[in-house]
Amino acid sequence: MRVKQVVAALTAAMSLTLAAPAFAQETREFSVSTVLSDAFPWGQAAAKWAELVNERSEGRLTLTVYPNAQLVSGDQTKEFSAMRSGLIDMAVASTINWSPQVPELNLFSLPFLMPDEAAIDAITQGSAGDKVFAAIEKRGVMPLAWGENGFRELSNSRQAIQSPEDVQGLKIRVVGSPLFLDTFNTLGANPTQMSWADAQPALTTGAIDGQENPLSVFDVARVDQVGQKYLTLWHYMADPLIFGVNQKVWKSLSAEDQQLLRQAAIDAGAWEIEKSRNELADTLVAIKERGVAVTELSPEQHQAFVEATAAVYEKWTPRIGAELVAEAQAAIDAR
Repeated sequence: MRVKQVVAALTAAMSLTLAAPAFAQETREFSVSTVLSDAFPWGQAAAKWAELVNERSEGRLTLTVYPNAQLVSGDQTKEFSAMRSGLIDMAVASTINWSPQVPELNLFSLPFLMPDEAAIDAITQGSAGDKVFAAIEKRGVMPLAWGENGFRELSNSRQAIQSPEDVQGLKIRVVGSPLFLDTFNTLGANPTQMSWADAQPALTTGAIDGQENPLSVFDVARVDQVGQKYLTLWHYMADPLIFGVNQKVWKSLSAEDQQLLRQAAIDAGAWEIEKSRNELADTLVAIKERGVAVTELSPEQHQAFVEATAAVYEKWTPRIGAELVAEAQAAIDAR
């Protein structure tokens, strides 16, 4: 009897030992890179994704968000390469920042392609958006869903901008994209690529005259406090966000967890898009109340900018893919 008890005890102990590693593998933690914190809609999208994944997996899957491009030492243009190589597990990322590695993403930076939010949706939710996602996947990252950083508007410290002539000679900070340089050079400005950390003191001292960013960034970062007293709502390009996963991480997940992660991204993206759009009117009121002179272009004034940047459109269309650009235009026309 005693021998049987000992054998039973040993068998139970061995079964517990064997079960422990299997139990430990059920809980996994992943890094998520973002450029902005949850003070901005961009960071809120990542936080919502993490919240939904944790809730729906009952804590088995944990997404830890690293804002301010921490995982690439502040250089957001390196995020896609770091993610593809496995240094970053996941990201809620800008089409602009990934465009050097995925040329098709320059579609969204074509000047004045998308006149309104319905035009953004016509691209991202249609066949053109599917082709963009296929291009991202082909280059080593699995895209799951869309979010929104918003239309980028133009501000400066010198004068109200109502026509292309008003932009001439202005020193404008732009992000690290050749297409942005082409757009502002074509308008006769003096564009300068620099990080946002470098841009703020440069705006304060007058080393540069202006910058372009979504209204949410202008508001939360208090760009008016660094001399930006003139703001033009010109909607020259919009920057959708992309929820993405490293391919190796994606393939390591079960089909059920892949679906959980994807649906959580879709839901977080839809939540963030609705929230950021609903807040735009109040954001604009707050900006005006701080003494910023806001210029809203008439249709004729807007068209003047469209015509002034037509050469940029023509130059970049073959680089992006003429078929993709045509498909996006058709979707916008049919919206």
